[in-house]
Amino acid sequence: MAAGEDTLLLSLILTVGVTALVATGKLQKGFSLLPSVRRQRQKAEQPEVVTKYGRVRGYQFKVDAAERSVNVFLGLPFAKPPIGPLRFSEPQPPETWKGVRDATSYPPMCLQDKVQGQVFSDSITNRKEKVLLQVSEDCLYLNVYTPASTEKKEKLPVFVWIHGGGLVFGAASSYDGSALAAFDNVVVVTIQYRLGIAGYFSTGDQHARGNWGYLDQVAALQWIQENIIHFGGDPGSVTIAGESAGGVSVSALVLSPLAKGLFHKAISESGTAVRVLFTDQPEEEARRIAAASGCEKSSSAAVVECLREKTEEEIVQITLKMDLTTLQLCYTSPEKCEQSSLFISASADGVFFPKSPRQLLSEKVINAVPYIIGVNNCEFGWILPTIMKFPAYTDGLDKDVARQILQSSLALSFKDVTSEVVEQVYSEYIGKAENRAQVRDGLLNALGDSLFVLSAIEVARYHRDAGNPVYFYEFQHRPSSAAGVVPEFVKADHTDEIAFVFGKPFLAGYATEEENKLSRTVMRYWTNFARNGNPNGEGLVHWPQYDLDERYLEIDLMQKAAKKLKERKMEFWTQLTKQMMNERREHTDL
Repeated sequence: MAAGEDTLLLSLILTVGVTALVATGKLQKGFSLLPSVRRQRQKAEQPEVVTKYGRVRGYQFKVDAAERSVNVFLGLPFAKPPIGPLRFSEPQPPETWKGVRDATSYPPMCLQDKVQGQVFSDSITNRKEKVLLQVSEDCLYLNVYTPASTEKKEKLPVFVWIHGGGLVFGAASSYDGSALAAFDNVVVVTIQYRLGIAGYFSTGDQHARGNWGYLDQVAALQWIQENIIHFGGDPGSVTIAGESAGGVSVSALVLSPLAKGLFHKAISESGTAVRVLFTDQPEEEARRIAAASGCEKSSSAAVVECLREKTEEEIVQITLKMDLTTLQLCYTSPEKCEQSSLFISASADGVFFPKSPRQLLSEKVINAVPYIIGVNNCEFGWILPTIMKFPAYTDGLDKDVARQILQSSLALSFKDVTSEVVEQVYSEYIGKAENRAQVRDGLLNALGDSLFVLSAIEVARYHRDAGNPVYFYEFQHRPSSAAGVVPEFVKADHTDEIAFVFGKPFLAGYATEEENKLSRTVMRYWTNFARNGNPNGEGLVHWPQYDLDERYLEIDLMQKAAKKLKERKMEFWTQLTKQMMNERREHTDL
């Protein structure tokens, strides 16, 4: 099946469950198509704000059950369009403008597979309606949602959201900040950054250092420091948050000297900057990109020039040709397979990352901020295997196929994976499986633990040991909207918590009363943290700090504190990674 057909099928699957409920009127008990809170556009109000670069005009939303209306400003430029000679260059400050700039339209997504980007946006959005998004290299824009307060002098906490998508797809406009702003009196900013080849191409030298997307994120944070006060925000109280590649981005910003002082708290959901989306050999990725684009030249300067001459459409076609989201299965042994990189990787450029993330963490070169880090309890349940085009697995897997997926996936996050390592992981998670369903579940747990849980706990420990406050969570709730759409064996899938962070039950409906309460609980934890650097508050189950007892919060319809998440499995991975490092050291010493 062609890639476009795959993504269209995913879109159909994601929407058919809810559509069927609406069409037949057979909503589950406790559901309501008209949620307790509706969002209405206030056409009469056209709020205007004067920024450093010019005047902007937005519009106003009313979230019915919230006390506040929200002023919305869409598509505000925080950098010059990164086109022409600015492709593969650091972002530059935006141009000023005269008159009033219209800020009522969603900006285009950064360069990506448009079909995949739209499908992902439709599946992840917390709105009821779908927003059709265009694609353009001119994409360095952000959206602001601010409470329409009568207290003009009030400075509110700022909650900055960095979208996910493997650094190759995604958009700021998939996430509507109006519920968070209205209910919890914070300013919400959703930002974009260059993706894929345009965002992370690196030759490993001065001709293209890479990390352009991360530099865009820094530029957006600098814009916020200069301008957010005009929207009622406090530049001295900025929280950066993100999920998946957005969580990785937050973790990267916590380590980058360029971001020092630009934010004051951090939240990484299902993603940190160790093990994934980073390479210490950017030249290899550059060679693959050059080969796919017909830009194989004798010097890196010539490769960069050749790629700069490509049109936007050509860059997108090169991305499609490289198939950056499909897991290429290794059918022999990991020693004999060359694993193409999945998604795209950042690198140590000497500017954003002076050294690798792990080196910076081990040396405690960390921006000292309070940090929430967490995972979902079924990270490799459904959405990631679907995006990565796993072989059919929902009805169970044969052991041979599971082994192929396992060794191909482990190669993504561990260097020099050997057959022995694959065998140890296989034995730990799959060896005792008695049927195909148990094989499938063991494989998905192995992938979730190695790619998400282990790295989250490693970063939490590094951050804690550097003397910074850390709060850890495991999100456990399977959304009721998953019924009839997502396989029953999947609990809290990758991305499932986002709906509750952004108040989706109040904007889109299709939620139970219990889920309305859960969403308000999560929103309060997150915004308490944005306000005070501590998620706790009145009426909430106490969330303990992540200390040497490794206490964390289980977040479900009911919340409770626990300690040492997956203790035995994490000990297994800790010992295995030590073994792999020792073997690598011995190999290098020979």
